[in-house]
Amino acid sequence: MRPSNRSNPSLWWKLSWQLSLVIVAVVAAVIIGLCVWAATIMSPNIAMEETVGSAIAAATSRDNQGHLALRETLELKALKEQNSALWYVVATIDGVSVSYGTIPPPYRDLAHLVHLFDDADIRGSATTKEVATIDSAETAFGEVRILFGGVAGKGWPAFALLTRAYPIYVSLLAVALPAIFLTVPRIVGRALARVSDVADKASQIQPRQHGARLPVEGIPKEVAPLVIAFNGTLERLENELKKRQRFLIDAAHELRTPIAIMQTRIDGTPEGQERRRLLNDVARLAETAEQLLDFERNDQATELHEAVDLVEIARTVVADLAPQAIAAGYQISFQSEVESLERRGSPSALPRAISNLVRNAIDHGGDRGMITISVLAGGRITVADEGSGIPAEHQELVFEPFYRVTPKSRGAGLGLSLVKQIVANHRGQVSLQSGSTGTQVAIEL
Repeated sequence: MRPSNRSNPSLWWKLSWQLSLVIVAVVAAVIIGLCVWAATIMSPNIAMEETVGSAIAAATSRDNQGHLALRETLELKALKEQNSALWYVVATIDGVSVSYGTIPPPYRDLAHLVHLFDDADIRGSATTKEVATIDSAETAFGEVRILFGGVAGKGWPAFALLTRAYPIYVSLLAVALPAIFLTVPRIVGRALARVSDVADKASQIQPRQHGARLPVEGIPKEVAPLVIAFNGTLERLENELKKRQRFLIDAAHELRTPIAIMQTRIDGTPEGQERRRLLNDVARLAETAEQLLDFERNDQATELHEAVDLVEIARTVVADLAPQAIAAGYQISFQSEVESLERRGSPSALPRAISNLVRNAIDHGGDRGMITISVLAGGRITVADEGSGIPAEHQELVFEPFYRVTPKSRGAGLGLSLVKQIVANHRGQVSLQSGSTGTQVAIEL
């Protein structure tokens, strides 16, 4: 069963959103930091400029003679109550002014000049610590200039600057955020692309694919040790596989001599049922040893590109095994849609594959009915019998080495496994269909 992806979070997704959030946090910190820094160098009255200007602009009016006057609005009254030291001078652009509160002496001579200034920050005088500000405001009766003080240190200067500067940072974020969330995932994806390529190559490595290694070039240095360790594991597994192959080939070779000796000695015994039984057992043992040799030798097959005629190979196999099939009680038939069918492959391995299919049908076809070998024009070779079939739960397993449907069945369970291996070496496919009316195994090259 394939493990759920829920337990394996995406590194691309994790890096993308974390890096994006970090960049956004840095941008936000820079904006806030600039506002805090600006608050330390700008007028201490900056937090009150908006409040004072709004209250005075709303209170500005004209009296019956058309002179400038300030109504005692609720907003202006609350401003005065909350700031007992508040003072201000309000002037029109033509020089008419009204004032409130006690104007510090250093600024009294400036009162009649307020209408000349649009904006000013006044501080640092040696004669007073009072901080004054000149600001302009739009009223229903035109623009006025306001000189005020007595509110230094009130409010939140950094917050006031942040509020005023929103057109700058909102437009900045409007451009930066889409760029961040679109660009960072692409950058992370490109950085991890090579890792995905290596993962794809790793999934394509076959158990008997000698010399297969994962590329280390272009891999991030944090991931490279994992790839190197994986390659080391592949090399150790390959060495162990080679040792096993050498052992099995040597063992199969060693079995040939005692098998030949046993067969010679049995041939010298008198005719009888026991002699025939012993000869059959020795024949099965010899066949198993040969299949084991074929199984291991085929792993190292290199002669896969010679021109071979599939029709001729199948016809020859049928001619060689027909006496055995007939002796076991079968009828045997060979059919071909074409006179010849050329393919590139091994002239020694392909006959073994077809021969093993026919032998398998002879061994498991129930010693009755017809065994049919067919060659189709598309490169498909089928071997069908009329036996009792293979149970559904065994059909996926019969191609495994040493697997037998019934423990006491004849053979070592290597025939179909060898067929699958040979066909895989030729980049072909093996399929099996089985039911109560027989079994058909097909190879397609």
